[in-house]
Amino acid sequence: MTLVISRIVPCLEPIQNILPSHSLSPLRRTRQLTVQMMQNPQILAALQERLDGLVGSPSGYMESLPKVVKRRVNALKNLQVKCAHIEAKFYEEVHELERKYAALYQPLFDKRSDIVKAAYEPTEEECEWKADEEEELTEEMKEKAKVEEEKKDEEKEDPKGIPEFWLTVFKNVDLLSDMLQEHDEPILKHLQDIKVKFSDPGQPMSFSLEFYFEPNEFFTNTLLTKTYKMRSEPDENDPFSFDGPEIMGCTGCTIDWTKGKNITLKTIKKKQKHKGRGTVRTVTKTVPNDSFFNFFTPPDVPESGDLDEDSEAVLAADFEIGHFIRERIVPRAVLYFTGEAIEDDDDDVSTHHSLCVMTSEPSHWPSHVFP
Repeated sequence: MTLVISRIVPCLEPIQNILPSHSLSPLRRTRQLTVQMMQNPQILAALQERLDGLVGSPSGYMESLPKVVKRRVNALKNLQVKCAHIEAKFYEEVHELERKYAALYQPLFDKRSDIVKAAYEPTEEECEWKADEEEELTEEMKEKAKVEEEKKDEEKEDPKGIPEFWLTVFKNVDLLSDMLQEHDEPILKHLQDIKVKFSDPGQPMSFSLEFYFEPNEFFTNTLLTKTYKMRSEPDENDPFSFDGPEIMGCTGCTIDWTKGKNITLKTIKKKQKHKGRGTVRTVTKTVPNDSFFNFFTPPDVPESGDLDEDSEAVLAADFEIGHFIRERIVPRAVLYFTGEAIEDDDDDVSTHHSLCVMTSEPSHWPSHVFP
């Protein structure tokens, strides 16, 4: 099973609080109307019916063309195949560019990590930030607010770094919070950083997500990894289906759980009645348990690529989550921590996804290229 990266669109909640139309620009009003239309089940059903009617319905025009014209059309198809191969090279170079800029971003992400885990205390200058609401505050109100804030700080125990930073990020994002169970949260409080690592030059295209944990009582690992293998080349049997890099599969890692702390398994007790004697006995059985940490043990993809429906659904969700962590969460973690990025995602993704549905066009570009 493969999944085209360009078609992974995070399933976020629709926009809830839409501004009055008179306060929006013409473009915003158009986008707003599009989102509202695409949230109407009747419109969606009618649109889907129309699209279904178009699929696989040739007009018959091609069959009516003279043989000499059909030959020329075949020549155009051969040109199109060459275009697909050039496009594949383009995406390979985009991957190289991502690797180059990842190295430039990393010192900033490392400093973010140091602040979060209290390895570095930012200076007064680094902490200065003028929030929008402060613009209208008088000097007297600012001073009063500062005194109140200092008073509250004195009453509290001085926290180190930014407690529960990544756990808060996860809980603020629907796509990730849906994976979280109550028993995951004590462990994720120990998560100190998430990094994205791209494959080395000359190696097959891939990226890894690296989750760094401080020492804890649950497992001995300080690093958990998830690697996604990609391919950027047209299928020889169906070159026209090429639509950007595909995720071909993913591999997780072994978690070295402390005895009795493996939350991905649970013990259940069942009563069994003996058919002959009629006696009842209690049987203890270990079964899988819902947990975020199942993310690190994805289903294996056989060489044939054939998967059952359940495994296919799990992998499709897995690819979407991995892509979202790479493209959104790691680059903009602080904005998901504060909640500022949530509204932007609701707006951008819902509108963009709606437009993709209406035009039958996939979303080619990673979010950081074209927001």
